[in-house]
Amino acid sequence: VKNFDVVTFGSAIADIFGTTDQPITNNSFNYKIGHKLLIKNLQFDIGGGATNAATAFSRFGFKTGCVCKIGDDNNGKDILALLKKEKISFLGSIGKGKTGVSIILNKKKVGRTVLTNREESDNLKSSEVKPFKTKWLYLSSLLGESFIAQKKIALKMAKQGTKIAFNPSEYLIKSKDIREILKVTSVLILNEEEARLLAKKYKKKGPLLHSIRSLGPKIIVITNSNYPIRAYNGIREYSIKPHKIKVIERTGAGDAFASGFVAGIMANYQIEKCLKLALKEGESVLKYFGAKNKLLKKNIRQ
Repeated sequence: VKNFDVVTFGSAIADIFGTTDQPITNNSFNYKIGHKLLIKNLQFDIGGGATNAATAFSRFGFKTGCVCKIGDDNNGKDILALLKKEKISFLGSIGKGKTGVSIILNKKKVGRTVLTNREESDNLKSSEVKPFKTKWLYLSSLLGESFIAQKKIALKMAKQGTKIAFNPSEYLIKSKDIREILKVTSVLILNEEEARLLAKKYKKKGPLLHSIRSLGPKIIVITNSNYPIRAYNGIREYSIKPHKIKVIERTGAGDAFASGFVAGIMANYQIEKCLKLALKEGESVLKYFGAKNKLLKKNIRQ
């Protein structure tokens, strides 16, 4: 059984990027039925929370594994090639179906809409996961069979002393009961919208950081677009203000920030230093195209 510093557990997706000039109405793209739409700057990359975070951890010098499910197709082969190139052990499974795909429609200076077909990403059974031991288990969002497997493995490993980092998405918070995972979570990272949704779902009142911590996580971090990022460890609150930068593309920036913060904790940094590292990692991704192309390369493993 292989030993790791950190294993990421989440999706592995092929990303297709296109830039659109479509008009915006009421904060929505205006696509007429029956029309053909021209897109520019078509680019292909690899995304998904598991591969994005695994790449970040590996580049920080940590021995990293990745649990995800891919299809037996060219996109799946590209994902395996990326993991090998980044020195990440593949601990997941190759299914007979298709690898998940995201189509990301960008409009310059406005934002993006992401269309995702998750396919094999959500079909992972716990019996398909290769055995491993790890100090940290980093969970990003999964649904279907994969969520059941993720929850089962996370609860079992937490009992054995593995620390859990959790970065749930809006759709996971809306569709699944995640209280059992939250109870064993060491680090929980959310954006403001996800945090409010979580507090509302479990009827938690009062200051957001404090009310969410009552669900079990030891350290909470809440990002909020261009507003200060806040963290709380039960003793004191911390905050850091994002820099004014030119945003090229947002895909993967949340994963980069979250894995940067957790990497800092793994390296025994103080929370202020973890926030600085996370912000640097997230902003590095925002300034360039692709979810992981410009992730930092810096050995911080102690």
